[in-house]
Amino acid sequence: MARLKRNSHLIIYRKYAKNLKFVMMGLCVAIITLVLPKQVRFRFEYEKGKIWMQKDLVSPYSFAIKKTNQEIEKDKQEILKSVLPIYQNNEETVQKSLESFNQDFDTRWKNSEIKDGLKKKYSLLGDRILKEIYERGIITPIKKYEHANSNYNFSLITNNIARQLNTADVFTLENALKYAENQISLIPDIKNKNWLLKLSNDHLQPNYVYDERLTTKLENDALNSISTTQGMVQKGELIVARGTNVSEEIYQKLESLRSAYEEDARVVGNSNLVLFGQFLLVGLVISLLIVFLYLFRKDIYYDNRQLSLILLIITGMLVGLSWAIKVKIPSLYYIPYCIVPIIIRILFDTRLALNIHLLVVLIAGFFIPNSFEFAFLQVTAGMVAIYSIKNLVKREQFLISALLILGNYLVAFLGISLIRNGSINDIDWLNFVPFIFSVLLSLLAYPLIYLFERLFGITSEVTLMELSNTNTKLLRDLAFKAPGTFQHSLQVANLAEAAIFKIGGNSLLIRAGALYHDIGKMDNPQYFIENQNKGTNPHDTLSYEQSAQIIIQHVNKGVEMARRYQIPEILIDFIRTHHGNTRVDYFYQSFLKNFPEKFVDENIFRYPGPIPFSKETAVLMLADSVEAASRSLKEPDVQNISDLVDRIINYKLDQNQLTDSNITLKDIETIKLIFKTMLMGIYHVRIEYNLHK
Repeated sequence: MARLKRNSHLIIYRKYAKNLKFVMMGLCVAIITLVLPKQVRFRFEYEKGKIWMQKDLVSPYSFAIKKTNQEIEKDKQEILKSVLPIYQNNEETVQKSLESFNQDFDTRWKNSEIKDGLKKKYSLLGDRILKEIYERGIITPIKKYEHANSNYNFSLITNNIARQLNTADVFTLENALKYAENQISLIPDIKNKNWLLKLSNDHLQPNYVYDERLTTKLENDALNSISTTQGMVQKGELIVARGTNVSEEIYQKLESLRSAYEEDARVVGNSNLVLFGQFLLVGLVISLLIVFLYLFRKDIYYDNRQLSLILLIITGMLVGLSWAIKVKIPSLYYIPYCIVPIIIRILFDTRLALNIHLLVVLIAGFFIPNSFEFAFLQVTAGMVAIYSIKNLVKREQFLISALLILGNYLVAFLGISLIRNGSINDIDWLNFVPFIFSVLLSLLAYPLIYLFERLFGITSEVTLMELSNTNTKLLRDLAFKAPGTFQHSLQVANLAEAAIFKIGGNSLLIRAGALYHDIGKMDNPQYFIENQNKGTNPHDTLSYEQSAQIIIQHVNKGVEMARRYQIPEILIDFIRTHHGNTRVDYFYQSFLKNFPEKFVDENIFRYPGPIPFSKETAVLMLADSVEAASRSLKEPDVQNISDLVDRIINYKLDQNQLTDSNITLKDIETIKLIFKTMLMGIYHVRIEYNLHK
């Protein structure tokens, strides 16, 4: 019953799996459309310092000219300078200080050795000094108001009446202490001056207190009153003529027109139509991606798991862009756009990475100012990112790729700045800082690749590099338990990698596949000739059928072992297909020779398959057979090696082992030449040349 239920679920899944990709596609389009900024698009593109190449632009309505950010900032500074800081005259502080002085004076006088006849003189002098200081006032200066010099004007409020003073007219606490010391020193008959000075200093504190709340309120009120516009452009007025250079003044008028246009469209425009327009554009781009996959990558098109990953990456990038626009980050170039082509390139291939990067940039260009400049910068950077990791063989290529992307940004930024300004001195290098952060953030692609591999079961070239390390546990076990098989696997890896590199294919994938293709022989290594070094052959005690089954079983055992060690399925395919569905001919022919009268079930002597279904698995099959057969050559000369390679590969063709792999006859001839050349090098064969005079 459970099996029937499981089978029914499988039938339902297969029935609707084809439609699932369209559901995912629709969901992707819907999410991107909903999160993108809902703003109309100003129809004109322009840049400061460039020539206006479009028709004369006449103002369709009157609008105010906005000030530049620099002008507004300058106005703010001027306004802030005109607002005086507010200080409150705290008379209660003065009263308490004087009372406290008199009380402390009486207490300390009793404990002093000064004559009683001088008490009144000391008391009056201390009281007079404190009153003089407090009458002039003590403040604590605020650094932010100290500009060219340390003094500044301020407003002092006493009983709700304000008057303007300068910090030069009042005491700081330090100056007040010096004044008290100076006044006491002027009285000649005061003998114990330090006693009175210390007592006076203990009762000095600022009585003009900075009122931050009221000052901030006045500053904010003043800032809010700043006008953000300067002048008007009237309806019908010429803004810019064709062929005119876009100067600072014209640029500001165009910016003001764009803002007015977008604001007007936001108020009176139909937001549903804006949403529908975005839906059409995003839908078109995603549809083009699906068509590309159908035409050129059918394996991804029919694999909903891989397709969902691609749509997730695209959606994630555009959602991130929308968030950045919403929070108004200082520059949209902080966003690591190159992270998308890097991830797609490492997980899939170059063509797909470039295609997806172009589509993402096209969508983003609708919502970023100076879209052509943006597209140029990001397309070129994406191409550099993809090309720099075309053949990933070392982890250091990640850093090299980042440096190359940064170099591309630098060259493009410099070129655009020179075109715009016409002077290298006018380049604002601070505008390049976002590109540096963008490149640093793009390095996050590599932990994300690991995450996507685990979540979606995809094997990247980074993982293939790790698995190709012969120090991994499984390969160490192979080298220890079946050293002959291990050496055979290394030779097969070298042959296959050289061949696939020449005809075109994933050399890292085929090398990893070659290293693991015979791991099943670890279970019974002594039954395979390359591991027999004691002069005895265990097959001598077995029937031909039993021997054939032991040989054949290394494929199934290899698959089981690989899955137990969590080797990716893409490498397990090499284990399953490296013998295809060929026969174990030695034992099959021996059976026919020794038992001609018996009926033979050929399937007992035949590998289960499947046959190779990719260029890489096909090349591995050929390399495996050729390398194994070459070990039986007694005299490995040029002719023998050439005949051997031709015979083995032609036999595979005759047995229809390559019909499912996308390999051509031209590729096969190239493979033969590579195998012959490398085997001659392995066996140190010297090629004889005929010399003609």
